[in-house]
Amino acid sequence: MKPIWIVDDDHSIRFVLEKALAREGLESRSFTNARDVLAALDDAAPQVLVSDIRMPGGSGIELLAKVKARLPGLPVIIMTAYSDLDSAVSSFQGGAFEYLPKPFDVTKAVELIRRALEESLREEVADISQAQMPEMLGQAPAMQDVFRAIGRLSQSIVTVLITGESGSGKELVAHALHKHSPRAGGPFVAINTAAIPKDLLESELFGHERGAFTGAQTTRRGRFEQADGGTLFLDEIGDMPFELQTRLLRVLSDGQFYRVGGHSPMRANVRVIAATHQNLEDRVRLGSFREDLYHRLNVIRLRLPALRERREDVAALARFFLQKSARELSVDAKRISEPALQQLMQFDFPGNVRQLENICHWLTVMAPAQVIEAKDLPPELLASAGTGAARAAVEGPAAVATPAATPAPAPAPVAAGSLAPAEAPPVGYPVPLLADQERETRQLLEAGVPDVWDALTRKFEAQLIHTALDVTRGRRIEAAHKLGIGRNTITRKIQELGLDA
Repeated sequence: MKPIWIVDDDHSIRFVLEKALAREGLESRSFTNARDVLAALDDAAPQVLVSDIRMPGGSGIELLAKVKARLPGLPVIIMTAYSDLDSAVSSFQGGAFEYLPKPFDVTKAVELIRRALEESLREEVADISQAQMPEMLGQAPAMQDVFRAIGRLSQSIVTVLITGESGSGKELVAHALHKHSPRAGGPFVAINTAAIPKDLLESELFGHERGAFTGAQTTRRGRFEQADGGTLFLDEIGDMPFELQTRLLRVLSDGQFYRVGGHSPMRANVRVIAATHQNLEDRVRLGSFREDLYHRLNVIRLRLPALRERREDVAALARFFLQKSARELSVDAKRISEPALQQLMQFDFPGNVRQLENICHWLTVMAPAQVIEAKDLPPELLASAGTGAARAAVEGPAAVATPAATPAPAPAPVAAGSLAPAEAPPVGYPVPLLADQERETRQLLEAGVPDVWDALTRKFEAQLIHTALDVTRGRRIEAAHKLGIGRNTITRKIQELGLDA
């Protein structure tokens, strides 16, 4: 993130804002006049610009106009004395984000700058979302191997078998193989052989003649005819009924088939791409899949890695799916924080890329703010992140012991700003804290003390706020952010609980 630029000829104003932003972990850069700002824009740009309205060498209004001409999306906050309110109104006409009256409350100034910051980051996300995204994403070595294979097959129409777990993107690979093949101008027809009842699958694949069975009131073309001159994608081929495998083998062998109820042979010039999440070799050994069909399909095999094998791609995929969900729902795209990304990358995703896409859709709807924090992630991810470490905290080292002959692996490094397992809320303190609270609750209940609920709730809230303020050295906004509550909420609680004294 780029720094926040402060422009004011008053040293005290610059100093106060610099220190306040530093306490919030925000980088800043200061200028004394508009001329220096315009010169600096040749080499860099701010995330937010905060400018005084009256300065030697050019006013804030003039600076606003020149900055907006170069950076239309940059939020600019104009600082003004009360006597300059008319000028502040005119600044809105020039595109100012907001004005900040002097003298200002530092807390309110930082809050306003944070709002401008979120606006700036939303603009960046919108710009990215408008850029054309690639048809497939993946920087992991295993995905680069897949991309290379698609490239090598781009001039071929050979049969391909794609293997990989459910939700890993097998149909996307099939689309890419078709798009980058000599048959790209023909149709791409897909059928999931596991999703269609056995009695209907034959008709879906090969079509039927009128009157072939009850309900067949018209002649219908099957998927092979629909895909003539193009590509037919047979998804979950491992679930195809055994008796239909024989008919499929015949089509692959000589390109000839009969519609259900038909007597005239049909021909289709079709390239077949098949996919499965099952181990076809095992199914051949068990006698549930024809060996000759297996060899006919397994001309070129592409294995698609599971998402847990390409964790380095999670961040790019998550950002892409958040933008996609925002477009589909006609809302602003949300950003995801680094700690939330780190937690996503630690999840195993049994549903693979499809599960990640669903999670991003859920976050687009359910996350309360424009920036998704780790605490906003779905419950199953939060529970997964804390399970192993929480068990270790409760049961001791034996609960996660490794075999005697194998030394326990060193903990993986955690990126700056991420949630390390030992720091996650369910892990570090629950045993002693809950034990003490249970003991006190039992004593109060046995003694017949009235209003135990209110008394213990107030005590617990007071302890939480006191600890958060101690960690943040008294900074209420930061304490509220860490606790996951609003600034107004923490202020009200401090007053209600008498923590101001």
